[in-house]
Amino acid sequence: MFQKLKQFKDLRSQAKTLQKKLSAETVHHSTAGEKVHVIMDGNQQLLSVEIDPSLLSADQQQKVQNALKDAVNGAMKKVQSIMARKMQKGEIEIPDLRSLKK
Repeated sequence: MFQKLKQFKDLRSQAKTLQKKLSAETVHHSTAGEKVHVIMDGNQQLLSVEIDPSLLSADQQQKVQNALKDAVNGAMKKVQSIMARKMQKGEIEIPDLRSLKK
């Protein structure tokens, strides 16, 4: 039982380390002709949204909503791509959870 507790503690420590590494990564993504810009960290937390004032009129609402959705989704794809590359290079390791199965 103590071995399992140690494994959980180690796993938690590894997860915190991974989360810290991911938070250091940031991606920038723009849509709508550079009028909507988002910044996201490696934990896929939205850090910043900038919308050009020309898009903020009532008749532009649907355009802004679509552009914002596209910008966030684009930033998430960039984060996922960066993390996949880092894992392939061995810069980030995903903890092996198989030892906790029993």
